[in-house]
Amino acid sequence: MDMKQWKESVLAAPQKKAMPVLSFPCVQLMGITVKQLISDSALQAAGMKKICERTDSLVSLSMMDLSVEAEAFGSEIRKSDDEVPTVVGRIMETEEDADNLKVPDVNSGRTGLYVKAIEKAVKEITDRPVLGGVIGPFSLAGRLMDMSEIMANCYDEPDMVNKTLEKTAEFITNYILEFKKAGANGVVMAEPAAGLLSPGLVEEFSSRYVKKIIDRVKDNQFLFVYHNCGPNTPLMLPSLTDMGADAYHFGDAIKMTQVLEGMPADVLVMGNVSPATQFRNGTPESIYAATTEILRECSKYANFVISSGCDIPPLSSWDNIDSFFKAVKNFYQ
Repeated sequence: MDMKQWKESVLAAPQKKAMPVLSFPCVQLMGITVKQLISDSALQAAGMKKICERTDSLVSLSMMDLSVEAEAFGSEIRKSDDEVPTVVGRIMETEEDADNLKVPDVNSGRTGLYVKAIEKAVKEITDRPVLGGVIGPFSLAGRLMDMSEIMANCYDEPDMVNKTLEKTAEFITNYILEFKKAGANGVVMAEPAAGLLSPGLVEEFSSRYVKKIIDRVKDNQFLFVYHNCGPNTPLMLPSLTDMGADAYHFGDAIKMTQVLEGMPADVLVMGNVSPATQFRNGTPESIYAATTEILRECSKYANFVISSGCDIPPLSSWDNIDSFFKAVKNFYQ
């Protein structure tokens, strides 16, 4: 699939399909647990297919499991039946730890399993692009180092942070290239921790590493979507757009109009119905209203695509998810 052409067709379309970060709620459609899903590539591919059958989404997304890469580096992971896995503790405390940190094989831990899921999914899902999901380099480093520690280390131990980022960026690049080999049409990179940085720090500790990754993996056949859900994103737009992603996805900590005004017209800009307030804890009526309001504010921008603000939690009501898609369909009709 020519993804450059696909992106241009989305930009030109007067009626846009929604692209929520929707993967884990497939457990409800399949009657399985999150723990089962994250351990089985066949179940993941089947879950992606189920979501495509249920929704008229713009793309099919693999599981946005941001623990996978940290686990490959040796982090301990807490898994549960109902929640997305999380990283426990830290494996790095000193600059010596950063020197000794080994870049793992790209198929170590569960990363290989997620690549196999994409390989299976692209054979089953042929009516829309299939995208893999990865974490960003700074967010991964934060999981290895602990988030409060890495924020302090950006000031106190910048060499340690940069040494770690060289290695996390290398691993993420290799991981994305495996998705590409497996047949993925693109990737969504989630770099939420970068949203906590100041505009000056985000360039030094995140954007320049993301740009290197994009330069290695992106081409006309492979779409790159960058996600940042932090509250500081409107202040860091120059740094973000310089990275050269095809699409930018923003969280619900900001108003979408704040970023749409500062984004180039030739990139897709996505967001930002709240995953917690609306998809997980809202009602069909409240999410319908919230989705319609964002569409009213943002649809005048030809590059706007409605989405969730972040990954939709596994046990979010399918009544709410269906109501979101219904609101999009009715708005454009």
